Amino acid sequence: MAGDDPAAQEAARSGTEPVVRPTEAIPPGASPVARRWARRLVTPIESFLHIEAASGIVLLVMAAVAMTIASSAWSGAFHRLLELPMGLRFGAVTIERPLHFWINDGLMTIFFFVVGLEIRREMYEGELSNARRGLLPIAAALGGMVAPALIYLAFAGHTPEDRPGWGVPMATDIAFAVGLLALLGKRVPPALRVLLLALAIIDDIGSIVVIATFYSGALDPSGFLIAAGGVAAIVSLQRIGVRRASIYVIPGVIVWLGVCRSGVHPTIAGVIVGLLTPARPWLGPEGLVALARRSAEEVEHELEAKPGAAVASERLAEEASRIDLASREALAPATRLQRMLHPWVAFVIMPIFALANAGVTLDARSVAPSLLGAGIVVGLVVGKPIGILAACYAVVRLRVTSLPRGIAWRELLVLGLVAGIGFTMALFVAALAFPEGYKLEQAKAAILVASTLAMTIGLAAGRLLLAPEVARGAAKTASEAETSDDV
Repeated sequence: MAGDDPAAQEAARSGTEPVVRPTEAIPPGASPVARRWARRLVTPIESFLHIEAASGIVLLVMAAVAMTIASSAWSGAFHRLLELPMGLRFGAVTIERPLHFWINDGLMTIFFFVVGLEIRREMYEGELSNARRGLLPIAAALGGMVAPALIYLAFAGHTPEDRPGWGVPMATDIAFAVGLLALLGKRVPPALRVLLLALAIIDDIGSIVVIATFYSGALDPSGFLIAAGGVAAIVSLQRIGVRRASIYVIPGVIVWLGVCRSGVHPTIAGVIVGLLTPARPWLGPEGLVALARRSAEEVEHELEAKPGAAVASERLAEEASRIDLASREALAPATRLQRMLHPWVAFVIMPIFALANAGVTLDARSVAPSLLGAGIVVGLVVGKPIGILAACYAVVRLRVTSLPRGIAWRELLVLGLVAGIGFTMALFVAALAFPEGYKLEQAKAAILVASTLAMTIGLAAGRLLLAPEVARGAAKTASEAETSDDV
C-alpha cells in the first residue's frame, strides 16, 4: 500500500509520520487501483455537471427521447406506464394517483420549493433586497409576461378552447437561458447574468400567481385549514430554534396535502415552504472559524496530554458534532438547501418532467399550422424581447432606475431574446391549460419550436452584438454585480 501513497513514501525516506490528506488518503479497506479507476470515471462526470449549460443539454436529450418515444411503437406502452397507479396505504387511508401525477404534482413541488428558496434569498441579499436595483428586473419580468400573453390572445383569444393557453408563453426556462449565456462565455457581463436570474425568478413568481389563480380547481376550505396547520407547525419549529431540515419534512408534506385538497395546484405548497425557510445564517463564517478552531484545539490538547493514546470515541463524537453544527450553520438554511437540491432538480427532476411531458405525437393535427401554435411561438420569440425592452425603456426614461454599468440596450436585446426560451414552465402550464388531446400536442410542438428558435436567435445575436470582453468599469463577478448599488 505504501508504494501507492506518495505521502507514505516521503515519510519513509524522512523517518517521520506521514501527513494524512483526506482528499488524497485511501480509506481503510479500499483498493488504491479501484479508487484510481473510480476517479477516472467520476471526474469527467463531475466536470460536466459543473458546466452551466449541462442541465440544458440533459433537458434537450430528454426532450428528444420523449419525442422519439411519442412517435414510435412504444408510445402506447409509455403512456400506460405514466398512467400506472402508485401510492401509499396507511390502514384504511389510501393515497393513490397515476405516476404522471407524482411527477407533475409531486416531484415538481420540489422544483417549486427550490424556486421559493431562490425568491427568499433574492429578497434577503440579492437583486430584490434593494428597491432601486430591483425595479429593473421587476419591470423587465412584468413586460416579458404581459406582452406574450397579449400576443397570444391576439392570435388565439377569440376561440374559447384555445383561450386558456394565454399563460403558456409567459415563462422563461432558467436552465436553458443561463446555459445559453454560458455558451457565450466572456461576452456576457456578470451584471447581465444576474439580471437574467432575477428576471427569471420574478417571472416564476408571476407564473406561480397565474397557476394559483387561473389554473386551479374548485376551492375546498378544509384544504386551506390543513395547509395552515402545516404552516403553523413550521413557524412553531422555527420559533423554538429547530434548524435541521429533515424535521420540517412532515409539516411540509402536511402543507402539500392541504394545498392539494384545497383545489390550488399542489406545487404552490413548495413555494410556500420555500418562502418560509430562513435566509439568515445562525453562525456565519466567524462562528464556523471559532467552533472549528475550538474543537480542533480540544482534540489537540487530548493528544498532547496522552501521547500515543487514542482519544475516547465519546470525546471525538462530541467535538465532531460541534464541527458538524459549525459547517451546517455557516450558511443560511435557504442557501444550504438550495445548494443541496439544485443538482437533483437540474439533473433528475426536470429531465424526468421533460421525459414525461415533452413528447409530441407527430400527426397531421398536432403539427398543422394553427392560431394556438402561432400565438405561443410569436409570444415567446417576439413578445418576450419586445415586452422586456419596452418595460425597461419605460422605467429608465421615467428615471426611477437605470441600467447597470456595462449594460446597454444591445445587451438587453440579447437578454430578451434568450428569455424567449420557455420549455419547462411553458410545458407545465400547457398541461394545466389543455386536456389530453391534439390541442395539448399543438401547444407542446409550438413550445419546442419557439424554444429552439429563441435559442438559435439568442446565440446568434449574442455573437454579433456582445463585445468579446466585459466593458471597463462594469462588475467583474456575479457577486459584485449583485451587491453593487451602482445602477
